[in-house]
Amino acid sequence: MTMDTVFVELGARRYPIYIGQNLIENALNYLGPLDGQQIAVVTNPTVNKLYGERLRSALDGFAVDWFEMEDGEAHKNFQTYSQLMDFLMAARHNRTTCVLALGGGVVGDMAGFAAATFQRGVKFVQIPTTLLAQVDSSVGGKTAVNHPAGKNMIGAFYQPQSVLISTDVLQTLPAREYAAGLAEVVKYGMIEDPKLFDYMVEHVDAIKNQNADVLRHVIQRSCEIKAAVVAADEREGGVRAILNFGHTFGHAIENVTGYGTLLHGEAVAVGMLMATRFSQRLGRAPQNVFPKLRELLEAFGLPTRLPSGVTSAELLDAMGMDKKTVDGQIRFVLGREIGQVDLVSDYAFDALASTLDEFAGPTS
Repeated sequence: MTMDTVFVELGARRYPIYIGQNLIENALNYLGPLDGQQIAVVTNPTVNKLYGERLRSALDGFAVDWFEMEDGEAHKNFQTYSQLMDFLMAARHNRTTCVLALGGGVVGDMAGFAAATFQRGVKFVQIPTTLLAQVDSSVGGKTAVNHPAGKNMIGAFYQPQSVLISTDVLQTLPAREYAAGLAEVVKYGMIEDPKLFDYMVEHVDAIKNQNADVLRHVIQRSCEIKAAVVAADEREGGVRAILNFGHTFGHAIENVTGYGTLLHGEAVAVGMLMATRFSQRLGRAPQNVFPKLRELLEAFGLPTRLPSGVTSAELLDAMGMDKKTVDGQIRFVLGREIGQVDLVSDYAFDALASTLDEFAGPTS
């Protein structure tokens, strides 16, 4: 079995990301040292049905309790968090337990935030089952729940003990979910690695068909980029903010449309295009970047425009509550070239407004 390992270098909290096939049934080999025999698995009904038995067999001999949360971004809230806390206490979990997230980004965020806050912090392992979670949300320690005023507004930086990326699980992922994950891979090419971007352009069909070698390469390279950024800036005081390319727009789109109308990766796809067009209007990005990005996103079946009915005024209002707003000024990650981005907080408001109007209006 071919397996790659990427490390997130955080000193004493250094942890591995394992990338291979059939890791779930061999999970015990990759969890890392546990403090006790208790494990709390957080999942959802869909994932539990698909992979629950494989994980149950791997954890035979441990005292394992299973918590199923409802599927979807709309359920990443304090009501579910409270239910999970009630579950952990009712099952008499303590500081020696390990919380194990089996699912996509919603499950991972919820489980991670619970692990960060239960008994002031217990061990935590990620087993992401969506492409988006594998290349993005499972790595780096961002955990959170949503608030009606904004996505991920309440949370903690809390690193997992390990991340198990079993690429075979992607075969059961709906095509739309898979494409949404590809948006985050495209993001890594846009912010850091033009060779990755070009590789995706050259291997569109192989990526869409989940060729094992090609898929492992793009996942590994994505994890390497994120691991390096997180190691340099764990709590987003500087360079880590580049990982938010497209996300200021994307989070606003999710907020305005209601969580679940667009998948996170779909909103980020539109957000990256908006950020690129905005950068172009400010004279920062050359004319050829936008069409290259749009063509690749379209090749993967991702949206490139706002949903019908979304207005620029609504997006501006939503962005005012984005976590990336600093001292009342919205800060954007804007591209210069493919593979190069900057943090920008000094810009002409008219350029921002006209960008929003373009994406909300008829296709040109």
